[in-house]
Amino acid sequence: MMKPIITISIIIIAALAIIGGVFALVFMRDKGPTPPGTGNGDTINTPPTPGDMQKIILSMKNYNYYPQTITVKQGIPVRLTLDSTVAGCYRSFQIPALGVNSYSKNPAETVDFTPTTKGTFKFQCSMGMGYGTIIVE
Repeated sequence: MMKPIITISIIIIAALAIIGGVFALVFMRDKGPTPPGTGNGDTINTPPTPGDMQKIILSMKNYNYYPQTITVKQGIPVRLTLDSTVAGCYRSFQIPALGVNSYSKNPAETVDFTPTTKGTFKFQCSMGMGYGTIIVE
């Protein structure tokens, strides 16, 4: 009488382990190192030249924006791209303190703004689930 219960329990545990493994492989894999300046480092410092556009690429890693900290220069336009790893509400990008509120359907659409105030500000998705810090120097 106990053997069918044990067999069913083993089958359920094995199925859960397989589902967990597939989930880990699909959703939590690291895409590996990327070249400098592509937006996948821990901090981005884009040294702009006068009249240049500061270009930032944000990705999604571990269910948050990546990199978590970006640094830009005050008064120089910023072109922020949400790459193809960014999905859902994370595509609705906001920097409330700087008045930035934009929705980017795909990587071809960018979030363009010019930071006019120096300081450290929070950026986030529209729901506040994804977030990070932008430093305006």
